[in-house]
Amino acid sequence: MSEKIIELTAVDGVKLNGYLMKGEKESKTVLIEIHGMTSNCFKKRERIIAETVKNIEIDTICINTRGSEIVRYIKHIDGKKELAGTAFEDIEESYYDILGAIKYAISLGYSSIYLQGHSLGATKVVYTYIKMKQNQDEEIKKTKGILLLSLVDLPDIFRVYSSKEYLLYAEKKEQQGDILTLMPKDAFIHPISVKTYLKYTKYNSDFDFAQYSKENYKFDELNKIDIPLFMRWGNNNELIQKSANEQVNLMKKSIKNEKSNIGYIDGADHTYSDKESELAKEIAEFLEQLN
Repeated sequence: MSEKIIELTAVDGVKLNGYLMKGEKESKTVLIEIHGMTSNCFKKRERIIAETVKNIEIDTICINTRGSEIVRYIKHIDGKKELAGTAFEDIEESYYDILGAIKYAISLGYSSIYLQGHSLGATKVVYTYIKMKQNQDEEIKKTKGILLLSLVDLPDIFRVYSSKEYLLYAEKKEQQGDILTLMPKDAFIHPISVKTYLKYTKYNSDFDFAQYSKENYKFDELNKIDIPLFMRWGNNNELIQKSANEQVNLMKKSIKNEKSNIGYIDGADHTYSDKESELAKEIAEFLEQLN
């Protein structure tokens, strides 16, 4: 096994980093892991998954997107700096990050690529895959499967954790041109800018595709995923309004993909704390059938 820190460039020129983990045997297959809100690529969950799938001759690239951590600067290849991190990110820009990671993987010689995202990272993976299909990106031909861990209904999360008064506050700040100012501390569970708050609560039509609580919702966007699909949640303090069993039954009924594998990890919370190995085992079993 070998592991190294890597640097790559998003397709819009933002400089990203992460790590590449390779097994003992040369592989043409790689799993690209995308973290969630305020997180990074060095979490225990992603590492255990990487260490598990190498046993079935699948390498792993785990990247820090521009939305990693809460607040930070990102740099462009031309030297320009801008505020980023979860508090300032624009979810549509995840397309640039993930497509950049796919291009990087292809440049290393990988011909079969699986995309995995956790929480907000899962939303980013779905958004990016659909955008790649729309744009007819060549890289989509080498994207062989999608793995979604705890895909949440983002607008619904904000309805639960925030209140309408904060939307009015954000709209007022937008009218004043203060979109990079931070929202009041109680507006969300972590610091967030007006710009990003409005993206999740108001300007969310491009990624509002997981409306689990909406009656007779068709999940049209998720059903555009026509390659093998893996979906998991936990059943302990998960960020869904239904029980895990109800959630899984809903998705099994709603997802038309015949190569889908949908379930939950018993005892797992939203981050799969202390259940990383069980999750990794199920991911490896899914990938081994496809690889």
